[in-house]
Amino acid sequence: QVQLVESGGGLVQPGGSLRLSCAASGSIANQDTVGWYRQPPGKRRELVAVIPFRGNTNYRASVKDRFTISRNDDKNTVDLQMNSLKSEDTAVYYCYRIVRGLEYWGQGTQVTVSS
Repeated sequence: QVQLVESGGGLVQPGGSLRLSCAASGSIANQDTVGWYRQPPGKRRELVAVIPFRGNTNYRASVKDRFTISRNDDKNTVDLQMNSLKSEDTAVYYCYRIVRGLEYWGQGTQVTVSS
């Protein structure tokens, strides 16, 4: 069993920064694909950033150059540094992990960008 727990969400003004963190526990491996999705109000869940098992890190076009995803396999964490936040970044953010072909999701953390 794999558990993912997000932290770091909250309310921030436009132009501000937040750092989300996802802590994993259970039968995980350093070769797992890890990433972040988000679900804006009234919209479908969408990919934000992913570090694949093989290949390059990918970002949603609208967050590239503002967000940075990173992983620490010693601590089993995946972070999302979000800078220059905009109102359209408001969403529930979910971390996910693909472990031996199965997808696991965190419970989500709310990020609200508003003045």
